[in-house]
Amino acid sequence: MSVTAPQGFVASGIHSGIKPSGDPDLSLVATASGEPVPGAAVFTANKLTAAPVLTSDAHLGATLGSVAAVILNSGNANAATGQQGLADAEAMCAAVAAQLGCRPEEVLVCSTGLIGIPMPIDTILAGVPDLVAARWGDGGGDAAEAIRTTDTHRKETLVRIEGSNAVVGGMAKGAAMLAPNMATMLAVLTTDAAVESHELRQVLRLAVSTSFNRLMTDACQSTNDTVIILASGAAGPVDPDALATAIGQACADLAMQMAGDAEGATKVVKLTVTGAASDADAELGARQIARSALCKCSWFGQDPYWGRLGSEIGSTAAAFDQERFSVSYGGITVAAGGITVPHDEAAVAAHMAQPNLVINCDLGLGSGTFRVITNDLTHEYIDENTGGS
Repeated sequence: MSVTAPQGFVASGIHSGIKPSGDPDLSLVATASGEPVPGAAVFTANKLTAAPVLTSDAHLGATLGSVAAVILNSGNANAATGQQGLADAEAMCAAVAAQLGCRPEEVLVCSTGLIGIPMPIDTILAGVPDLVAARWGDGGGDAAEAIRTTDTHRKETLVRIEGSNAVVGGMAKGAAMLAPNMATMLAVLTTDAAVESHELRQVLRLAVSTSFNRLMTDACQSTNDTVIILASGAAGPVDPDALATAIGQACADLAMQMAGDAEGATKVVKLTVTGAASDADAELGARQIARSALCKCSWFGQDPYWGRLGSEIGSTAAAFDQERFSVSYGGITVAAGGITVPHDEAAVAAHMAQPNLVINCDLGLGSGTFRVITNDLTHEYIDENTGGS
């Protein structure tokens, strides 16, 4: 169950010296042959775009989506680092390419960590030969460990593509700043299905839109968010719809793992707004609730305070009629017609005590619907993010 589960890929993860703790901090995912294969990526929409994002995007454009390897580091974001940061990102790609025998443009780069701090590039470049030498077919777990920052555990996935022997494997990191248009997250997916890069790009964008882009922990958007996919083709052609389904499932699995490991979180919340005048209205309401500190604190306190949900939706531009509004927790309706209704309070309390909450807000106005994955807000989140940690 890792990024090296599909045929044709190797990976590694080592400690190069970026992290004073001695924890792994440098990761590689590559084709077993060192030859490029079709690839695609989706990047952050943040205008303070990190150097590795700009570099990887440029490399994909230069090669028309041919990728031989991805190098990733944790412990430093290489964001807000100016021209030197861009040079450092290029140097990381060139160092890997020299070891693998491919072109620098065929290597992508990802970084995660603190913003605005110069890269310890000499330390990283000195570690690249060991990183490349350590690659092997079961190295996916090592690679996933080496991209962790505040994650409490590594995040991996494996999904079989229906009707074939092909699979989709993947790894990700992410525990905070999980907001629309991805998050403080990196993900690398691989598949042994035969597919062209332009098809991969379309499928990946759809998969991201229904997984990582539905994930909100603190409504803060990062500078480095990247999701990459590579296809070795070793298992041959597959049904396009089955491939899209598998990639979507892999992304959704990783997104749920990130929600469950969000900084300080004790609850994963599946929040759905239904009955909206349009899907766009449903999205406005769902995202407003998911970013609300009031709502998130109430979930931490196990308080089914449905009025906060209604208040947040009512503050948006979405069409809203309080006399048609209803709320349920765990399938138990606690409000209808905009007022509290009799319900099994003990059953609701039992649901609120669970680590996974299911909340539905129905606007009673149409067929529009939208779901987000979010979490509660706890003391530990504040502790984790005090002082730039």
